[in-house]
Amino acid sequence: MRDISGVLPRLAVKADHIPRSETGIGALMPWADRLWMITYVAHTRRTGGGTGLFSIDDDLEITKHPASVVGTYANRLVHKESNQLFIGPHVIDVDGNVKTIEALVDVRLTATARHLTDEAGKVYMLGMEGEFFEVDVHTLEVTQLYNLLDELDVHDYPHFKDMYTRHGRVVVVNNSYYDKDFLAGHSDGRLAEWDGTTWNVLARTQFNTIGSANGMGPGLYAVGQDRASALFHVYLPDTGWKVYRLPKSTHTQDHAFTTEWPRIREVESERLLMDASGMFYELPSLTYANAVWGIRPIASHLRIVGDFCSWNGLLVMAGDQTTPIGDANPVAGQPQANLWFGKTDDLWQWGKPQGWGGPWWETSVEAGVPSDPYLMTGFEHKCLHLSHDADTDVQFDLEVDFMGTGAFRRYRTITVEAGGYEAFVFPTGFSAHWFRIVPSGPCEATAQLVYT
Repeated sequence: MRDISGVLPRLAVKADHIPRSETGIGALMPWADRLWMITYVAHTRRTGGGTGLFSIDDDLEITKHPASVVGTYANRLVHKESNQLFIGPHVIDVDGNVKTIEALVDVRLTATARHLTDEAGKVYMLGMEGEFFEVDVHTLEVTQLYNLLDELDVHDYPHFKDMYTRHGRVVVVNNSYYDKDFLAGHSDGRLAEWDGTTWNVLARTQFNTIGSANGMGPGLYAVGQDRASALFHVYLPDTGWKVYRLPKSTHTQDHAFTTEWPRIREVESERLLMDASGMFYELPSLTYANAVWGIRPIASHLRIVGDFCSWNGLLVMAGDQTTPIGDANPVAGQPQANLWFGKTDDLWQWGKPQGWGGPWWETSVEAGVPSDPYLMTGFEHKCLHLSHDADTDVQFDLEVDFMGTGAFRRYRTITVEAGGYEAFVFPTGFSAHWFRIVPSGPCEATAQLVYT
């Protein structure tokens, strides 16, 4: 079997030529002695014939299941009480028998999550257009509970991507973010939570995924972005939601249509891997002192990674390699995607971590109010760019949290003249877990760091 840098060409999945659409691999799950995967096409199930539900056995033989249907699917959840895998509109038992939830075949399913009050008997299902369902795990009866476009005040083109249940709340993310949103500084993207009664909008910008390390640490992690940086929101029971910021390693994954699909998932025992804005991170399962530290950048990349998991001692990454979508790209050809097989530690041989971003982008700031913490560790060279619009000089205290516990200390102060700009280059290798800035006066400020 030919292996080209971790890719086995014989395992590629291809969509039909007419009409040409998309065939990204949206979800992976080791289950019933096989690796199961399901694909997503663009827009509707009427495009992308040849895609669907597949399994790969220990001999690396791929099989398309007879129950397979064409659609846009990226959801996966193992329901422990019934010993069933939910993937796409399918339900698979431990012997590999497949049932299909016919009522959900035409829904662009993006997430399945545990139920708040009937964990043994029901799950929640989320559609890309904001459909929020309850499904009986035994009868497969489907009940739509909400249209989240109404509940969360979403008006623009919706793109709900993920959902997770923990700490008595269901958290959903919508990654709507389009050209005009960059200029506006906000979007119809959402981070929102539901306690079983009331929906609460936490943030109004693009969010792409939500994950946790159930059974280990209490953290619930959400990844998104705005024009200033990537966003990392963390829920801890003792503190509630906390906001951190991360660098972006690419702008090719800002737009809603190009973020298919950042993930947070355990890839080794108690070892989380996070994909955010074109960078892989090592993410600790545990938190200490109600703070997050130990996030470490691994590699920059341009690959569209629909999902990843550990299977048979390998790290497996789903892909989306060729996407003409109605011949919008006349040189893309036949839609196709494949998997990458390797070891988790191979990722350190990919692109060296680098990126840009910061706590502010033409942001209104107040005197003495610190910025959000911004990740500093794991990058060799660092340059800070500061500007503001005040008609007087403004002093900016640069503070670092070198232990990661939230204890920030002043590193130095930079004075920027009225309406001015200053750059500061940190010593090579200078690092701390988190970095933030405190202004001496109110203004509209920009603080961006370039890491190389």
